[in-house]
Amino acid sequence: MTGPLLGEYHTMEFVKVATIGEIAPGAALRVEVGDEPVAIFNLGGEFYAIGDICSHEEASLSEGDIFGDVVECPLHGAEFDIRTGAARTLPAVTPVPTFPVKVEGDDILLGVGR
Repeated sequence: MTGPLLGEYHTMEFVKVATIGEIAPGAALRVEVGDEPVAIFNLGGEFYAIGDICSHEEASLSEGDIFGDVVECPLHGAEFDIRTGAARTLPAVTPVPTFPVKVEGDDILLGVGR
């Protein structure tokens, strides 16, 4: 899942998951949307959301180190592109899901329920 197709935002529900003050630049926050763990990242004031669980092992990506637009899994060091969810290094080979993000005022909204 790499993002919505043109027009899908209109049928998608956006739910508030955090405020911009909760995530410092270069940091991440784990949120739960339903039973889905999601990592929200602040990359210089732009917010991105990917599945929080590493596709290689059960580890929380929101707890990993962030290098530019990459997050490193804290368990085995696999790296994921925060913008696309793509696995960039082994041992992960499968991408993690991405989620659309909107900011309205101070609220961070996550697109759910396609």
